[in-house]
Order: sequence, then structure tokens, then C-alpha cells
Amino acid sequence: MYLPKNFIFLSLFFLGTIANAMPTLNDTIPPSLIKAFKVNDAFQDGEWFRFRMRYGIFNASYADVRLRETTHKGRPVFHASAVGKTTGLARWFFKVDDYYDSFFETEVVKPVHFVRNISEGSYVRHVNIDFDHSTQQGVVNDLLKKTTIRISLKPNVQDLVSTFYYLRNHLDVEGIEPGETASVNMIYGKTAFVFRFRFLGYENIRTAFGIVPCMKFRPYVEEGRVFRKDGGLSLWISNDKNRMPIRLKADLRVGSIDVDLESFSGLKHPFNILYYE
Repeated sequence: MYLPKNFIFLSLFFLGTIANAMPTLNDTIPPSLIKAFKVNDAFQDGEWFRFRMRYGIFNASYADVRLRETTHKGRPVFHASAVGKTTGLARWFFKVDDYYDSFFETEVVKPVHFVRNISEGSYVRHVNIDFDHSTQQGVVNDLLKKTTIRISLKPNVQDLVSTFYYLRNHLDVEGIEPGETASVNMIYGKTAFVFRFRFLGYENIRTAFGIVPCMKFRPYVEEGRVFRKDGGLSLWISNDKNRMPIRLKADLRVGSIDVDLESFSGLKHPFNILYYE
């Protein structure tokens, strides 16, 4: 059973596998569609999502993402926790237990602390990152290797989890046209890279909740290594103020991964459903 590293996080927000699949990019592409200030107010304390991932015939995993208001070192923050596990028959082939935690500022999304604690077969990582945006410096603690290093941070840098919330609040979709692109500075372990994606257009898709109007995006990936040369990733986001992930499809070198939002609670805004089937 072939699955890429961090495939649970791929089932969440597609970013973990992109970090493994993309080359490191040193120059930031001007993110004309992404604003430093908040253009949306998409989420609130208590929001919760559950995603179901299918790999071929397998119901391979689930992933839960929960958002809570709390404090970190005396400052008010949001705490986003993401948990992913393989289930059923897939767990016999490939046991996965992944835990991610991101603490980020409540007004403008800026990560202050990130935890990546994953176990995927023989691939095990446990890394913490502390962010200091005033000095654009970060501290990476590898708890398994028992090492600590300092790294330089790009402006508005995001971790793997905060990126999701950053885009929900800072991506300006007013008047967006198909073909337009945007980029986000990200940090993955001690590696900085630029996550790029393209807006494909609007599409109404059939879901377990009914027909949902969505915005469709395609992240840029390195074809041929993890993804098919004629494929890649497609992501559908609800076309409402929640801007929540509805569906992900990834065409891999071997098979494909399909991820669907299975259940949710605590939305800040009404869920826009055209009609129920």
C-alpha cells in the first residue's frame, strides 16, 4: 500500500505532502490576493471538522480539526489541533497516528508555536517551532534528535496548520478571476518554501450535505515524484464566509486520494447549501 509521508495532513489541507513534493523556493512571489489585514472573519472558538479519506477501495483514515480560544505564554491565541489516524483494514497495512498543534494570534493570523508529532509506519517526527515575528526569527526543537536550531523567518510566514486559517481570513476573493494565483510563505521543519496555488473557478458539487457552491483551487506541485504527470491536486472550498474545505482530490503516482468533509460543528456563519437531495 503506497502512501506519501504526511498523507494524513494531505487529507486535511493538502500541505504536508506538498512540502515533501515541492522544491524549496527562495524568492517570494507577490501574493496580490492575500492581504496583511483581515478581509474575512471565517471562524470562531469551538469550530470542529471531521474529514474522511479514501485511498482506492480503502476508507483509509479520518482527521479531526478543532479550534479553541486559549492563552499561550500569557497572550490570547487560537489553538488549532489536528489529529489523523488510519482506520480499519488500512491500519493493518499502514499504521498512522498524527498530531499537529498550532497556536496563532487571534486578530491577524500569525503562528507563535507549532507542534508536529507524527508516527507513520517507520517515519516518526516530533518537532516544535517557536516564532518571533518581531525579529523574524524562529527556534526549532527536535525532541527526538535532541537538537535546537535558530532559523530566519520570511514575512507573514505560516506553519502547516495556521496556513489553513490564514487563507480563510486573508485571501481576498472579491472579484477573483479564474487563473489568478497567490502564494504563502511557509516553514516546514527548518525548511522555508513558498506554497503557490491557482484559482480555477466556481463549481457546485454534490456532497453528503446536499449541493454546495464552492471555489475550486489547484496547488502547484512537483509532478512525477508523488503526483501523476497529468494530475495533481484539486481543492474545493465552500463559497461562503466559512470558507471551509469541502473536498480534496489528489492524483498520485499510484492510485488517488479522495477526501470529503464528513461532519462539522461550531461554524461562525450559515453553511450555504443550494438544495438538499
